[in-house]
Amino acid sequence: MWTSMCPPCTLIWCTPSCSRVAWSMRSLLRICRTAIEGQADNKPTPRAHSYTKYNSWDKIQSWIASISSANSALISKQVIGNTYEGRPMTVLKLGKRSSSTKPAIFMDCGIHAREWISPAFCQWFVKEALSTYGSDSQMTSLLNQMDVFVLPVFNIDGYDFTHKSNRMWRKTRSRKSGSSCIGADPNRNFNAGWCTLGASSNPCSDTFCGYSPESEIEVKNVADFIRRNKSIIKAYITVHSYSQLLLFPYSYTYDLAADHSELLKVAQGASAALRSLYGTRYTSGPGAATIYPAAGGSDDWAYDLGVKYSYTFELRDTGRYGFLLPESQIKPTCEETMLAVKYIAAYVQKNLY
Repeated sequence: MWTSMCPPCTLIWCTPSCSRVAWSMRSLLRICRTAIEGQADNKPTPRAHSYTKYNSWDKIQSWIASISSANSALISKQVIGNTYEGRPMTVLKLGKRSSSTKPAIFMDCGIHAREWISPAFCQWFVKEALSTYGSDSQMTSLLNQMDVFVLPVFNIDGYDFTHKSNRMWRKTRSRKSGSSCIGADPNRNFNAGWCTLGASSNPCSDTFCGYSPESEIEVKNVADFIRRNKSIIKAYITVHSYSQLLLFPYSYTYDLAADHSELLKVAQGASAALRSLYGTRYTSGPGAATIYPAAGGSDDWAYDLGVKYSYTFELRDTGRYGFLLPESQIKPTCEETMLAVKYIAAYVQKNLY
């Protein structure tokens, strides 16, 4: 369907005045195409891996291999399973090698396929961590004392599909016999108030919760990895877009988390650090009350598992470009987000439990 490619900025709300305007399908398609093409900065594609481009999955996969082999003293990789379509899900482990087990932070990007700025940030984070280790005292201390697990793209099948077929696709790409609908929302598929508030049982819905908790193999792979490393993972960070929010549990209920006051204090500090660079304003708070109720989310699941410092970032912007944030905004978005993530990491490092 042609409408599947239309970004939020092209939706037209009809009023008595505008209903008299006859928009042809061709005109709408032209607007959609212009908005999507407007993401690219049209500069020549560099030979080396670019951190200011929206890279395809193939490029990200090559980058994972090259950056881990070139920085073996600080980074290792581990395949935690394959996606529905058979692509390897590789977690990068950043940190100074140690003979003893270190406490860790887990961060994932790209749980929703169309949120391209999210995987761009995970790539940026890895690059910054490696390039500033030894010169930036905070990053050096973090990687000496802790490990950071990074999953650059969670929903790889969906992300690849947005690059090749439908830019606005959100879900996974799983199929079930007897249904023509494809995929489930991985951030409604975790076992946290599963399929109650803010999730749909309709397989065709963008917020379809799946046929059971962890029915999506990508969700099960991540959940299994975090469960296996539950004793060392002290913080969980998941990166989304858009809305400029820093959220924490709960989203599946309006009840406040047991650690609400501390989680709010840390979120507000991180938001202030982010704002200090370009003045970008973020709102902090529990998911249900701050954005909307949504059951089955990864941050609520991690928190209920015992990962105390559990946060969801909703990156730029607040709706002008929405999911189609121009490539020209990748660098400033990543730079400011880096400050917030480092703030959270430093707090966690000083408040291990």
